Order: sequence, then C-alpha cells, then structure tokens
Amino acid sequence: MRRPASALRTSVNWRSPTAKPHRSFDPRRVGGLECVAWVTYYRREWLRFLRAAVGLTRHTFGLPWGSTLYGSWLVLRANQLWAPFPNNDPDGAQRTMERFYRLLARRHGESFDPVRAATLEVEWWRVHRDNQHGDGGESELTAALAALYAYVYGVSEDDVRVAAEQRALAMRHSDRWVELGCDPEDPLIEEERAALVRSYAGLLAAVHRP
Repeated sequence: MRRPASALRTSVNWRSPTAKPHRSFDPRRVGGLECVAWVTYYRREWLRFLRAAVGLTRHTFGLPWGSTLYGSWLVLRANQLWAPFPNNDPDGAQRTMERFYRLLARRHGESFDPVRAATLEVEWWRVHRDNQHGDGGESELTAALAALYAYVYGVSEDDVRVAAEQRALAMRHSDRWVELGCDPEDPLIEEERAALVRSYAGLLAAVHRP
C-alpha cells in the first residue's frame, strides 16, 4: 500500500552516506528553493530567479560550483526561452535543457539519454501551460511529471506517483496565485512550498526504495 504523502517527511534519511549527491538531497531545502524560483519566475525577477536556481541546482543535483553555475545558467536560459506566451521558443528551451541533462549525466555517471530527458522535461512544461489556459487536466500533468522522474532516476512511474501528484498540487496553488495577481505576501505561496517539500520527500523515498 502506498504511504500517505504526509508520512514521507520523516520516513527517509536524506543524508545517505552511499547515495550519489543527486540522490541524497534535503526535501525541505530544495522544496523551499524551488518555491522561490517559481515565484520569481512569474514575477520575471530574473536575478532573484538565478540566485534561487543556483541554490536549487547545487542542493538538488550535488554538482561542484563550476558546474552548478553553468547548470543554473542553462536552467535560467531555458525558462526565458519558454516564458513568453504565445510566442515562445520550445525547441530552444529543449536544446538548452538537453545541455543541462548532459552535464548532469556526465558528472554523476548516469546512463539516461539527455535528449530524452530534455524532451520529457519540456513536455511537462507544455502540459502545465495547457492547463493554465484550460486545455489540459491535472492527471495528464501528473503523468508527464512521473514519466520524467521515472526516466531520470531509473525507477517505476508508480514509485514516483506521490512526488508527481504533490508537484502538480504545488502548480495548482501557483496558478491560483498567478490568477490573483502574484502578491508576494499571499498565503498560497506557503501552500505551494509545502506541496513541493512533500514532492521532493516522495521522490527521495522512491529513489531509495529497496
């Protein structure tokens, strides 16, 4: 039986002495950093977004500082290419994320295909944007997120279902916050942060599941 998301916060010791750095992150830290990244993305505060992206890249993927800075720039650039609506550049965003995943795979000796990983990454961006404009459903978003997690971390989609569901919930809170005007004091930001923390806890549980 799948454990409830609330139980995941204390069920995993994230400081694993044997796991690779990108499989031994602190869900509270990276969830908080991603929340800041989302808030600054929608407010188009690119300098603050870059600072959050640096911290997120460092603490989620365990890259050395040189690779962290380069990877953070790639994430920033991909988001800038994706951000305009409706005239964005999805192909450019995907090529940029391909470079990011190639960096990650090379550093940690992962066997996934960076092209496939980038395709899955930008696919959930697309599904989320469709949801924002009333053309998709949350189940499709959850499926897209689960497909990315499963592929990059080499686990089953069922194992990362909680992580995907909680991330989709965080996006629901974020979208509502955007609809209400992106107020930096809105309590929805805390709801978003909490869902992201639960999502990362679920992902950590999945990659360490026997």
